[in-house]
Amino acid sequence: IAVNKPIDVNSIAGRNEPNEIVLLKMVEEIVGQKLYVVHRLDKQVSGVMVFAKTAASHKYLNDLFFQGKVTKQYLALVHGVLKSDEETIDKPIRECGSGRMAVDFRKGKPSLSICQVKKRYKQYTLVNIYPKTGRRHQIRVHLYSLGYPIVGDLQYGDKTQATKYPRLMLHSEKITFTGPNNQEITVSASTSELFNKVIQEIK
Repeated sequence: IAVNKPIDVNSIAGRNEPNEIVLLKMVEEIVGQKLYVVHRLDKQVSGVMVFAKTAASHKYLNDLFFQGKVTKQYLALVHGVLKSDEETIDKPIRECGSGRMAVDFRKGKPSLSICQVKKRYKQYTLVNIYPKTGRRHQIRVHLYSLGYPIVGDLQYGDKTQATKYPRLMLHSEKITFTGPNNQEITVSASTSELFNKVIQEIK
């Protein structure tokens, strides 16, 4: 089962967060059954999330994600204007404490993202990002490392600047994978009114 996750919702239960809203619990209540977590999105990130409805489909999907056989397409608005139409970001990432991740060429784990320019504005760029590995905060760290932090990102980039925007401008736009009957499955999620409003305002 696939859903379009809103912002400010945790994918799964966190660590003793008071009054937290958990997507897994919400969807389980709607469908009336236990679901299995296949992957996660950060609390501030919106878009496509897939849950498994059976243990067998959970294993099947987990194997696809582990083997890199799932194509994930994200949409991000970043500060600055990218010069090249496509960037391959091959920079290892490691956890550096306090929930932050960082590029570390000595101790980091291999991390690969492909960034393609969708539209350039005067001081911003709208890009599609294809993460080929699944490190925590990978897209946010990779774009920040290039000098193009995501708009509204309070953890990476200029915090004072980020507070001027109503949300983190990162959206899981599309997921494509091969189903158990060898059929290609693509699930897309439209951007929210708030995401679109920020785009209109920066124009």
